[in-house]
Amino acid sequence: MKLLYDIGLKAYNGLLTVAAPFNQKAKLMLQGRENQFEKLQQAFVGNTAPVVWFHCASLGEFEQGRPVIEAFKAEFTEYKVLLTFFSPSGYEVRKNYSGADFIFYLPLDSAANARKFISIVQPKLAVFVKYEFWHYYLQELEQRHIPILSISAIFREEQVFFKPYGEFNRNMLRRFTHIYTQNQTSLELLQTIGITQATIAGDTRFDRVLQTAATIKPIPLVDAFTRGSEVFMVGSSWPADIEVLLPLIRKHKPTIKFIIAPHEIHENGIATLMQTIGEGAVRFSQADATNIANNSVLVIDNIGMLSALYSYGTYAYIGGAFGKGLHNTLEAAVFGLPLFFGPKYGKFQEAVDLVKLGCAFPVNNSDELLAAFEKVHTTPRARQTITDTEKQYVQEQAGATTQIMADIQRLLKR
Repeated sequence: MKLLYDIGLKAYNGLLTVAAPFNQKAKLMLQGRENQFEKLQQAFVGNTAPVVWFHCASLGEFEQGRPVIEAFKAEFTEYKVLLTFFSPSGYEVRKNYSGADFIFYLPLDSAANARKFISIVQPKLAVFVKYEFWHYYLQELEQRHIPILSISAIFREEQVFFKPYGEFNRNMLRRFTHIYTQNQTSLELLQTIGITQATIAGDTRFDRVLQTAATIKPIPLVDAFTRGSEVFMVGSSWPADIEVLLPLIRKHKPTIKFIIAPHEIHENGIATLMQTIGEGAVRFSQADATNIANNSVLVIDNIGMLSALYSYGTYAYIGGAFGKGLHNTLEAAVFGLPLFFGPKYGKFQEAVDLVKLGCAFPVNNSDELLAAFEKVHTTPRARQTITDTEKQYVQEQAGATTQIMADIQRLLKR
């Protein structure tokens, strides 16, 4: 399995090289790792402060790690924070994040890279968020007796850790000083393979969305657009989501305002979306206070507004679940919005919970979406029950950051 792991990483790097001229993500990954160690060495020259290292695969994992990063920064003021990403969808969006002192791509996993990286950074603690398990980095950290935490971890029975041939991967888990799981199922799965250095802490994203909701500021153009109307928020949508949403939008857009925030912001995609929606749609970048209220659909063509936009919602549709998987539901759930999304949500504990609670409604097509929406839309009392239940659920799930920080304080002898 180790040989296959090494071959797989080399093959992946080769595919990136081949794909880079044609694929923007591959191009950014290669460019971001050019002269990586020279840049890292230069950044750390003369640093005498202790360092804690947080690693996130992408933007979603960053949002899970962010409450802990910021709590750590506030508590351990003498430390510097190194933040690394595997994917450009995390690095390119958060490369200027003020909560970290150093932000880099993670060099691809190899014995030489891990040794060189750890030698330069010399972290006192490493924190991996949710899914990241890299053999050589974990091995190097363990050999140097550097504590390693995994936070907001979630496990499923079909993962390789729990297969008869998964010993190589199980050894990665054994290297962690402690694993903080999101739920009881994950903890029990770990126990079946002898991983005992684990506890349930929950998902740090609950802490994050509560923090965000408490500090949201009004957006004047959106105020002018909504003007007290019911608002149907569409967050992180893909073309497949828009296809399912179109009948609902066409039926209700004279009386309900729609705000659509696509998952990917590029000119061709925005132009296609505008053409698909047709009359009554306006782009945020082209709107002003005089024309925005005359439209029924507001298309967001920038990044960074979504969490604030949910505060205007009466209902929300979350994209991605007709593709690879559902995007962040908690940014909307914190405001108590009835949620709608596609069928691929089973890997997301909070989505599963919200469906069981009757606050979220998975659908397979436009007809099911219309039926689910009409049921909620025409029964205000049921909608209020959803809001109350959802807000209570989010509040009850908070607290993971406090638990993790208490253990970090013990590890770093504070």
